[in-house]
Amino acid sequence: MELRKVFDTIPEQFDRFRPRYCPALFEDLIAYAGIGPGKTVLELGPGTGQATDPILKTGCDYHAIELGAHLCRMMKEKYGSYPNFHIVNDDFITHDFGNQRFDLIYSAATIQWIPEPVAFSKTFALLKPGGTLAMMLTRGDYRTPNEALYQKIQQVYAAHFKPETEYSHGSFRYAAAPDYGFVDFEKREYPGERVMTADEYVAFCGTHCDHIVIPEPEKSKFFSGLKSAVLEAGNRIVFQDTYILYLTKKPIND
Repeated sequence: MELRKVFDTIPEQFDRFRPRYCPALFEDLIAYAGIGPGKTVLELGPGTGQATDPILKTGCDYHAIELGAHLCRMMKEKYGSYPNFHIVNDDFITHDFGNQRFDLIYSAATIQWIPEPVAFSKTFALLKPGGTLAMMLTRGDYRTPNEALYQKIQQVYAAHFKPETEYSHGSFRYAAAPDYGFVDFEKREYPGERVMTADEYVAFCGTHCDHIVIPEPEKSKFFSGLKSAVLEAGNRIVFQDTYILYLTKKPIND
């Protein structure tokens, strides 16, 4: 199974344990893109809605495209009662949007799954002149709060982290947007924090695509090792998060 399709095997766990984004990020994004009633928005790969609520609730004409059938079902269960909610279960790479054009296209830790030339060229074509492309992600630091725990966790990874398929999508060049015609590229950062118990941390790690595909018996040993490390540290692990928002626009005169 392709790694980008693995998330669809754990929709409930994904919904409960994947991190959300801070309100300040959405306030900036909504203001920057001028999103509200009368504006049309496309979210790429919403998962189970980790970045959906603040945008949908502006009253915009919200659209989403989700690769996973189970994730799409959960999105419909959550948001299907909103008259401005629309979602299609398909692959952004191959989907034909017809004459649809958008004021905002945004991605929460999704666009890196799309080959760069497709990601930027297709979003550029789908945006209205002056429209915004927004790309967000979370970087979590659990080393700074507890170096000893961090080292113990690294030992677990060294011993048992042996996924069947290696994750190779961490090198997506967000800053390459201007190479595809976008302008006014900028990066904004927002601080956050998560505190988890051992069980919560294991469940969170179990939502990482390359962690899900670790074969047995290493998979059980890996997650057991993570749990033991956090339990020994007082059943508490702290993440100092940085929420990153990349913003860029399609030129008005395009």
